[in-house]
Amino acid sequence: MRNCIATVLLIATCITYAQKKSNGTIYVEHPAITTVEAMTQAFVSGDTDKVASYLADDFKYYSGTSTNKDDKGMDKTAYLKTVKAWKDNIDYPSIKRSKGAYPDALEYKDADQKDLVWVQTWEDIKGVQKETGVKIDRPIHRLFTVDKNNKIKMMINYSTSTVSDEINQSFADRTNGQIYNHHANINSVRKMVHAFENKDFDNAYKYYDDKATFIDINNPDINKQFTLAEQKENDKKMLESFDIISIDQQGYPDYLHYELDDARVVQSWWKIRLIRKSDKKSIVLPMMFIDTFDDKGKITSEITYYSEKILEAK
Repeated sequence: MRNCIATVLLIATCITYAQKKSNGTIYVEHPAITTVEAMTQAFVSGDTDKVASYLADDFKYYSGTSTNKDDKGMDKTAYLKTVKAWKDNIDYPSIKRSKGAYPDALEYKDADQKDLVWVQTWEDIKGVQKETGVKIDRPIHRLFTVDKNNKIKMMINYSTSTVSDEINQSFADRTNGQIYNHHANINSVRKMVHAFENKDFDNAYKYYDDKATFIDINNPDINKQFTLAEQKENDKKMLESFDIISIDQQGYPDYLHYELDDARVVQSWWKIRLIRKSDKKSIVLPMMFIDTFDDKGKITSEITYYSEKILEAK
């Protein structure tokens, strides 16, 4: 039986190895990599002539995320215009290897690839668009073919278009909803705040959705979200140390109903007058609330902005 099992394992191992087939060599250092990275830095510096020196006459550029099946690519002349556009429109430009990444050069055995080297890169592209102030900070993956004369014949760029879309949309003014200075949601915030002022906590909490989340800007983990139950405990601890004397509205709240994502947000500003129980010190605490509402008029999230140092001051 042991010999039978060993024979089966040997056959399985041979089959596994038989399924592997080499189709070329991968290099971590290669003249084609040097060409690609030199062209990239010439592009960043806006040196059109130098970029041109690295490109083959029949060079083509393609977007790897395009859905256009008839895309014929961008030729050398058109691509060189993007070098000038980059220089004219981008401040603080850079394209560098992504952390932990390095390019690969691949020489394939296929007959139709014998005069080409494929180079693949993983990089981060950064800058600030001069007119709109939109920050560019995104990863890009690119594939190049380099011919036997060490000229770049083709480039395929894979990258998200989100930043480019934001830049394009930022050239024109556009509304994004309406601002109200009187609204039912503003009324809800005021009623919630003054319920706290009057220690009517059951009434105050009824304005929140059961799954509401809370963020305290003073928390070291700015992304930490508290549940409604946790926020009730936070409020309880605060009231063990301070007495609320009054909460007074400053200016007027804004209700913003955004077109984007149909978001509903109330921004409000307050002065909270407190007595610290430990030493009877009077404290005036400025505070800002950002409350997000659902379509039923319930608060689904709240961010509070205030200075914790004011509460701790001697």
